[in-house]
Amino acid sequence: MKAYLFPGQGAQFTGMATGLYEKHEEARELFERANEILGFRITDVMFNGTEEDLKQTKVTQPAIFLHSVILAKTLGKTFEPKMVAGHSLGEFSALVAAGAIDFEDGLRLVAARANAMQHACELQPSTMAAVLGLDDFTVEDICHQVTRVVVPANYNCPGQLVISGTIEGVQEASEKLKAAGAKRVLPLNVGGAFHSPLMELARVELETAILNTMIKVPVCPVYQNVNAQPTTDPDTIKTNLNKQLTGAVRWTQTMQRMIQDGATQFIETGPGNVLQGLVKKVDRNAATAHAWI
Repeated sequence: MKAYLFPGQGAQFTGMATGLYEKHEEARELFERANEILGFRITDVMFNGTEEDLKQTKVTQPAIFLHSVILAKTLGKTFEPKMVAGHSLGEFSALVAAGAIDFEDGLRLVAARANAMQHACELQPSTMAAVLGLDDFTVEDICHQVTRVVVPANYNCPGQLVISGTIEGVQEASEKLKAAGAKRVLPLNVGGAFHSPLMELARVELETAILNTMIKVPVCPVYQNVNAQPTTDPDTIKTNLNKQLTGAVRWTQTMQRMIQDGATQFIETGPGNVLQGLVKKVDRNAATAHAWI
């Protein structure tokens, strides 16, 4: 059973999706439609912009979404997923690729999400850090001990968990985690505390857009971030999407559940290859590939 995986923020790179645009008429049409919807030529930034240009929130999230979704669409009949999942932002790509959300609606949602997150970051200085070499329970327990806001945000793979919160909360937790035996605690160069209670303002801003978006039954189960469970129910998809910005990305649990449910090959669809590496950390025997065309 083929499981298609869609990457999140951080997968962008200069020149991304250039080949897609040049080789496929369908891709060109979709990219040009995206330029119209967004009100600026995001393709110029994707193809020719600098790393700094690509880090702009209004660019990063739509760029990764477009690369991922348009790649899936150009695969044609070979794109026959039995299950899909996306890491954070990638969940929106997964839903569009699986037919639950139309391309244009998905792009508008992603643009709204990026703007809402940027707004929340500007109002509340905050940060994230990657914790390496500790089990999930220890990280969770230490976060609970800290009085300032800090929570587990991304369960990426066994031994790699990202924490998220106020600058002071993350700093205090980082010291405690090092003392508890973490191999490394690495501050991340991000704009804010994604997937934490500090994104509540962004969640509220995005909620109306999610509720007003038509969500259909996807062609296969979608494994959602907040609970790592498969669903094809549109109402459940909406509920879980609404919780995503303030809830943790349970990627480890998602990969474990997909394997349990019969996934035999994981195909990363979008820029980069980070997700293939995370799959291997969950099960080194799992077959992985990239959906190059």
